[in-house]
Amino acid sequence: MSSRVIPVRPFDYVVFGATGDLTKRKLIPALYYRFKAGQFDLRSRIIGISRSPLDDKKMQEIARVSIQKHVDEIYHDADVIDQFVSCFSYVSNDVTNKEGWTEISEKLRDDKEVVRAFYLAVAPNLFAPICEYLKGKNYCRDDARVVLEKPLGHDLASSVQINDAVGEAFSEDQIYRIDHYLGKETVQNLLALRFANAMFEPIWNAAHIDHVQISVAESVGAGTRGYYDEAGALRDMIQNHILQLLCLVAMEPPASNKPNALRDEKLKVLRSLKPLVGDDLKKNTVRGQYRGVRAETVEVASYQDELPDNLKGSHTETFVAIKAEIENWRWSGVPFYIRTGKRLAARMSEIVIQFRKVPHSIFSKDQGRPSANKLVIRLQPDEGVKLFMMIKDPGPGGMRLREVHLNLSFADTFEDRVPEAYERLLLDVIRGDQTLFMRRDELEEAWKWIDPIRAAWDEMREAPQPYTVGTWGPTSSVALIERDGRTWHEESDY
Repeated sequence: MSSRVIPVRPFDYVVFGATGDLTKRKLIPALYYRFKAGQFDLRSRIIGISRSPLDDKKMQEIARVSIQKHVDEIYHDADVIDQFVSCFSYVSNDVTNKEGWTEISEKLRDDKEVVRAFYLAVAPNLFAPICEYLKGKNYCRDDARVVLEKPLGHDLASSVQINDAVGEAFSEDQIYRIDHYLGKETVQNLLALRFANAMFEPIWNAAHIDHVQISVAESVGAGTRGYYDEAGALRDMIQNHILQLLCLVAMEPPASNKPNALRDEKLKVLRSLKPLVGDDLKKNTVRGQYRGVRAETVEVASYQDELPDNLKGSHTETFVAIKAEIENWRWSGVPFYIRTGKRLAARMSEIVIQFRKVPHSIFSKDQGRPSANKLVIRLQPDEGVKLFMMIKDPGPGGMRLREVHLNLSFADTFEDRVPEAYERLLLDVIRGDQTLFMRRDELEEAWKWIDPIRAAWDEMREAPQPYTVGTWGPTSSVALIERDGRTWHEESDY
């Protein structure tokens, strides 16, 4: 089955931070794939902006190298690459210096048929001066769009400050706060799974679901990024990616799939999250920090070893597990176990819907005990959906129960490659579709739930619990779920 490609209008995409890592690793490859697929053509332009003293040719060379490094070789096409890089131009600008701005109007087309979008792939402290400049130069016309990369603050107060500054130049319907997890095909398929199939929604509630697990695990370390030590796993992953996934699992059916209809329902979930304070916080949150391994065959540095000298002794968490609860009719009594971490046993992101056991088994012990059904939505790697269910083990000799899974593997089911998240999100901006982007009130409600957790941890002044690289985190994260008579779904469950 081949996917249908719908071309977008011509655009001027202005990328601030054009020589940065995000642009090279994600944005340029994503745009190349969409250009190769025919979703836009040479009528569109990509204007790179950074303070490096480059020119158009050097920007085009950066784009070419980015494709060579980050696009699968089987998709390299010399003619297509030549055409694609010709879309690039460059302006050298020091956005930290009001006197260092170079006029970019000669690069922008004043044509209402050409969509104008500004992508701010820079540090959040630069959002305000950039937007102030764009407003002062009348570049942010009524149909322009601005894309904001995370982190959008480190708490509610800083988030409000950033959004206020951006809001001085752009209206809310022009602002696209990007969370690349929402662009993943499997995440969007969660909407289709729930709301395009009659079998799931009637049982998508506390009467039939025992609990939900959301795991986002990384096998790599935090490295030497200063940003990570300022943020930690709670701010870096829970506040945005994981809470957004939780909202898609838990929200009520929206009236339509229009952007605000979906985001209204997500907002209700965030407002229904039970605050974690006092004893509840101590009992239902775990934070950890990975420690290294030194053996004859392997040596992996600890988080502390990776830090510069001035940050040694940091209590920044590289792992978080939380038992969350949603206080509404649909989910009352259903725990949502969420976890994320660096240097874990595998790179994996998945949502597990664990259904309740059958109320009564008609089968004898010799025939086997029915295991509860389980729906596993795998976001990465090997995107797909698995439904675990009970069947009779084939063969003579009577009834024997066996658990098997129905497997919808995207790689096996669809002929085309599965597009990366940024491919969809970058062109959703051009389409003017905000469905997969966070609204300001969503972002602020997420911070309202996260901030008290962060503040309580800081007040306790306890070091994160250590865990060894290559494991699934601190042992207390296992206790978090097992004291409720449940267990984490792991790779071995396949």
